[in-house]
Formats: sequence, structure tokens, C-alpha cells
Amino acid sequence: MNNLENNHGTEIEEVSKDFKKDKVSSSKFVFYLSLFCILSLIFGSCFRLYQHSYKGHPDVEIQGSSKYSPEYK
Repeated sequence: MNNLENNHGTEIEEVSKDFKKDKVSSSKFVFYLSLFCILSLIFGSCFRLYQHSYKGHPDVEIQGSSKYSPEYK
């Protein structure tokens, strides 16, 4: 690291912009990475459910005695 002198003559160490040492940028990166992963999983799950959704309504014959207003013989 380079040492710099300020106006009072004391030495100041230059802070590097290293990813491993900069907690703010690394935590921001991890936050956005986890947000992207969660949103991609949600989108992928919704798309998969939509892709395999039930298509069509079969014509099912219902007995007359099990209807809302039953029809007896």
C-alpha cells in the first residue's frame, strides 16, 4: 500500500478498492446476486407451471341424482 501525507504531516494509508477488503461493494454484490437468483427461480417456477397447466375441459357425463337439483326416475 502507498503511504500518503496529509496537510498535518501524518501518514495516511491509501485504501484499495479490492473486492475482498471492501465490505460495502462485496455485500452489495452478494445482495444483488441473491436477488437475481431468487427472482429467476420464481420466474422459472411460474413459467414451468404455466407450461404444464391443464389444457381443455373434457365433456364428462354427470349422473342426474348427483346434480345440485337432482333428477330422479
